Amino acid sequence: MAAGTATLAGQAAQAPKVKLGIDLFSIRSSPWTPIQFLDYSARLGAKVVHFSEIRFLGSLEESNLRRVREHAAGLGVELELGMRSICPTSTSFDPEQGTAEEQLMRMIAAAKTLGSPIVRCFLGFAADRKAPGGIEGHIANTAKVLRNVRSRALDAGIKIAVENHGGDMQGRELKTLIEEAGKDFTGACIDSGNPLWALEDPHRTLEVLHPYVLTSHVRDTAVWRIPEGAAVQWTRMGEGNVNIAEYVKKYLDLCPGRALSLEIIVTAARKYPYLDPGFWDGYRGVPAWEFARFVALAEKGQPRPAAPPVPKEQAAQREREALEASMSWLRGLLGI
Repeated sequence: MAAGTATLAGQAAQAPKVKLGIDLFSIRSSPWTPIQFLDYSARLGAKVVHFSEIRFLGSLEESNLRRVREHAAGLGVELELGMRSICPTSTSFDPEQGTAEEQLMRMIAAAKTLGSPIVRCFLGFAADRKAPGGIEGHIANTAKVLRNVRSRALDAGIKIAVENHGGDMQGRELKTLIEEAGKDFTGACIDSGNPLWALEDPHRTLEVLHPYVLTSHVRDTAVWRIPEGAAVQWTRMGEGNVNIAEYVKKYLDLCPGRALSLEIIVTAARKYPYLDPGFWDGYRGVPAWEFARFVALAEKGQPRPAAPPVPKEQAAQREREALEASMSWLRGLLGI
């Protein structure tokens, strides 16, 4: 008995200390209140709940933020707050909400009230790479916005976590943005699925960005060769071919104490016709050896059948099923 107790104690000491989280975009079709989102996430074992868009909170009214904060505290759950684009030249930026600086300062104040140590945001999408000035111009504009709110963020004790989002930036490009803006208050919300939308191996993204990581979004991806180039499809955890298990283990080693938050999005395949010279208009600065790592992943993949469309009335249920299956897989991987 003594030997068995010692063995169990040793296993507990070696078990990874993981801060499991859920990005609520995983269950974006569920018409819930923030309290319902919190209760559901806590039942799945989440210790961090990432309100990646304002809509999941309902409003930024102080009374609402305080109510959400108090409920989360009662559940033993930490909170993270997010918003959308802060790049005024991106097609995804919404000027009707005010200038980028005004929107960020509003979110910084909300994060302080909510008890979130960060405000997550992003530049844009893959289409921005082909806009006039290229992604470099958008990076410069976003860095300027961030520098303009630096003092407000520092005074509030809030850091800005910029995501590699929707194929907009590769890891080295986000690193450039963070360093130009100021890494004393800016860092990365590293996403493991989005690199494939930017022709990048997610393991390479982690290699580049891990010193800057403030939080994360994690999901699996399948990638395979097609006659035009490659196809990319986001999947449940454990169903892709990018070795997401090894990615998770490296993340926990390289980013200790940071949230490991599932953002599960199951998509149809997207085609990347990189054999067409015109495709490269948005990727002229991609190093050949980094692109070769992406191609190597695709060469190992197998074609996936097209997923049937999900009726709108079933979307919420399908999203919860995918998230719950992914959480179960992740807990099994980590021995939790």
